[in-house]
Amino acid sequence: MIDVNGKQLGIMPTREALRISRDHELDLVVVAPNAKPPVCRIMDYDKYKYEQSKREKEARKKQKVITVKEVRLRPNIEEHDLNVKMRNAMRFLTSGDKVKVTVRFRGRQIAYKDAGRELLAEIAEGVKELGVIEKGARVEGRQMTMVLAPRQEQLEK
Repeated sequence: MIDVNGKQLGIMPTREALRISRDHELDLVVVAPNAKPPVCRIMDYDKYKYEQSKREKEARKKQKVITVKEVRLRPNIEEHDLNVKMRNAMRFLTSGDKVKVTVRFRGRQIAYKDAGRELLAEIAEGVKELGVIEKGARVEGRQMTMVLAPRQEQLEK
């Protein structure tokens, strides 16, 4: 049994512990039910629950949610369009989001997977100061994907 100030009162019967908690006008809470003997504490349970919910809410505020943004390309993209897509990927990485770069193949373009790999390598090279490759190029059906994650130094800023 532990009292309000955190001082141990020792082992005592349940009725006596309840009487002491009523004298203090507080609750008797079982802290460790599996211990031998079970450990109880005298506390204001409502206040404890309120403070615990406040701590959880504060922890959720400090948590950074990382979303995955997607940039879609085609294997025969022009240079300027590729630069625009690369700028978008850089913007996403600087805001702390992951970027999924997808090259979509249509019709017979699937035969030129090397062109898709070169495109993904070019994008990875263009954003290397802001992001790192988390998942390399992999083919899934008619599309090739790669995931870029922001660098650790970028997240700290």
